[in-house]
Amino acid sequence: MIVRNCAGGVVFSGDRVLILKNEKNEWVLPKGKIRNGSLPTETAISRVKYETGVDANIVSTAGETSYEFFSLSRKQAVCNIIIWYVMESLGDHYNINKEEGFKEGGFYPVDKAIEMITYSQDKSLVSLSYKKYLEFKDYEMDQIYA
Repeated sequence: MIVRNCAGGVVFSGDRVLILKNEKNEWVLPKGKIRNGSLPTETAISRVKYETGVDANIVSTAGETSYEFFSLSRKQAVCNIIIWYVMESLGDHYNINKEEGFKEGGFYPVDKAIEMITYSQDKSLVSLSYKKYLEFKDYEMDQIYA
């Protein structure tokens, strides 16, 4: 089995989260393989930008997920282990990378996005990440008014 280390972002803009519809009509989060000695944080930021055109900052760790699939091209099983980060978009602009096979996407209200997302572990990840994001925003506001 091939094991691939990946990183991705759960990107929020206010009460909305960024999701993508891939070539299999699955609603997913932006992520990618960690390459050439890059740090997971660098990979998460760059994959979010590459897949969605969104500039975002990391505000917290979100957790880790993994999944396995059979690669027809490699003729063997692959396990992707993804390190996730809670991220905040620096603006509302996005540009879905259709050349990478994404059909659509954008920022959706968190509750609606959780219904749309295909995989249960991603649904849980968004829910937990939103709680962390709100805690970060509360802390940020406390610092401003301290």
